[in-house]
Amino acid sequence: MKNTLHILAGLALAATLASCGKSEDPKAEGAAPAAAVPAGDLEELKLEFPKPMFIGTPVPAELPNLEKPGSYKPILSIQVPKGTTNLAKDKKVTSSDEAPIIGELTLVTDGDADGADGSFVELMPGKQWIQIDLEAAAEIYKVAMWHYHKQAQAYIDVVVQVSDDPEFKAGVTTLWNSDDDNSSEMGKGGDPAYVETNHGRIIDGKGAKGRYVRLWSNGNTSNDMNHYCEVQVYGKAAK
Repeated sequence: MKNTLHILAGLALAATLASCGKSEDPKAEGAAPAAAVPAGDLEELKLEFPKPMFIGTPVPAELPNLEKPGSYKPILSIQVPKGTTNLAKDKKVTSSDEAPIIGELTLVTDGDADGADGSFVELMPGKQWIQIDLEAAAEIYKVAMWHYHKQAQAYIDVVVQVSDDPEFKAGVTTLWNSDDDNSSEMGKGGDPAYVETNHGRIIDGKGAKGRYVRLWSNGNTSNDMNHYCEVQVYGKAAK
């Protein structure tokens, strides 16, 4: 495991709890940047978040690219083109692990980001992926993802990609990459690893076009398993 930076995940918990209750005004902290379209064509979508679920003593997260506590302000609402919806809701999910250890893949797109038992899927150790079929090509503006957040831990080498190719061998757009040393062999990424919380992480889709969304991880700072509570893909049918 990548070990150069020592930081207590409990500090991240304190920072996250302190951020709760921020205004959801799109002009205030907690609102995601607007998409690159005329202001009159945008609307605000307020996101729904599960309750915080940290339990027990936080485990120190040791990653060289770990985000500093308090540096991330949870995004409470997003500015998106009018007519944008969660295209991933109830869509089919496949995975590199065809028989998850815990849970069913349908939990990933059921609209429930809760971290309680029975609300997440656990995949095998090591480098694994899940993939959502949006059923048609779409313009993707935001991706919201929640890994297991009942325990303070960071997931390793998180990569989020979009493509029209279900095998992701061609036409791949990478939206997020926290693999700082290319150990997953998909390119060196500049995005931070971060301690999971009930706010998940909202990723800019940049208007990328594609039918399939694939998310990778390679274990976490507590164990080698890979977990997902929920993935939401906000966009519209591609023109």
